[in-house]
Amino acid sequence: MPRPGTKDDLLAAIDARCAELGALLASMTPEQMSATFAFEDRDRCVRDVLVHLHEWHLLLLRWVATNRAGEAAPFLPPPYNWRTYAGMNVEIRDRHRTTTLEQARSLLDESHAEVRALIASLSNDELFTKKHFPWTGTTTLGSYCVSATSSHYEWAVTKLRRHLKTTSA
Repeated sequence: MPRPGTKDDLLAAIDARCAELGALLASMTPEQMSATFAFEDRDRCVRDVLVHLHEWHLLLLRWVATNRAGEAAPFLPPPYNWRTYAGMNVEIRDRHRTTTLEQARSLLDESHAEVRALIASLSNDELFTKKHFPWTGTTTLGSYCVSATSSHYEWAVTKLRRHLKTTSA
């Protein structure tokens, strides 16, 4: 599927990838849902993947809200930048050590709904016109939205399929 370039394409991609993720999660046994990944990875289990998605939704929501309120803020919170954000992802995983799988699913459902509502409230121009908002720099707001939603869901599906291959073999 090509990277979305319009609001309608983005909403369709979000819905399709989210449905794919939901179906994959529904197909997993309780043992697969709670198992530690057999492969070496930053994310160690299904919960880690779900809280990762949730936290990236929150990054997007906070960034948009802060900048729309007139306070200039980068997408990634200090001290992170695009060269060092791997450490932030580890911090996210570690911060959610005590989050249950059920809580992770609920958090993801809530933040997904908020991000989808935000995107639905924006115009195509606001999402996909370069420099429409000065705080997006040379990238469109839609590009950030794609990265935090449909592309991230695709990443999660790939990772969970890999997990399923190692637990059903």
